[in-house]
Amino acid sequence: MEKPAPSIRRALVTGGSGDIGSAICQRLAADGCEVIVHANQNLERAQALVATIEAAGGRAHAVAFDVADGAATATAMAALLEHGPIQVVVNNAGIHDDAPMAGMSERQWKQVIDVSLHGFFHVTQPLLLPMARTRWGRVVSVSSVAAVLGNRGQSNYAAAKAALHGATKSLAREMGSRGITCNVVAPGVIAGRMADAAFPPEAIKQMVPAARAGRAEEVAALVGFLCSDAAGYINGQVIGVDGGMT
Repeated sequence: MEKPAPSIRRALVTGGSGDIGSAICQRLAADGCEVIVHANQNLERAQALVATIEAAGGRAHAVAFDVADGAATATAMAALLEHGPIQVVVNNAGIHDDAPMAGMSERQWKQVIDVSLHGFFHVTQPLLLPMARTRWGRVVSVSSVAAVLGNRGQSNYAAAKAALHGATKSLAREMGSRGITCNVVAPGVIAGRMADAAFPPEAIKQMVPAARAGRAEEVAALVGFLCSDAAGYINGQVIGVDGGMT
């Protein structure tokens, strides 16, 4: 008698239409997950990524909502959960609004924290009990080397991302006995639109011991591993993907 086919795990990737998010979505789809590609306003870009994933033989669909909006996120999560539990969540959504703290506005401070930190709560909290009922789950949050080392002009961003480290370590203790792991991936300088504009190649060679920018696929490889069965005993960790910066 043949064994029944294992059910396909559903994975939600916030900020899934960006450079790193796109690579993560494609990696998880290649690993066999049904991927929910989240965007804030750029739904068309998320839909284009879905088409790319489907063309490669994967399963995906796109959603759009503002993770900083608690009510909107709750509605979106409820709609997604109507189709079954989400067993993998990658909190990748984040924004920059850089300024030295002495000249930073309250809006700049709060907006960045709203997306990275409050967005983490709005998205993850409703998924935990349905995930726990399956006795298997993966929560991965994408942080930054700035949360570990600090960075000029990014006190808001570093604060938001560093808060994810403490929240993740606490959540790992709460959910570990239910087969759910919670970890943080902290990228350094990763090639893409933001890094390419901010860091000339000469600066990267001075900043990064590896003397190059990382690739989004290298971040996605670690996220994919942490979301796999093989990583079931890795829990509550903050892992850098930064070419030796930390």
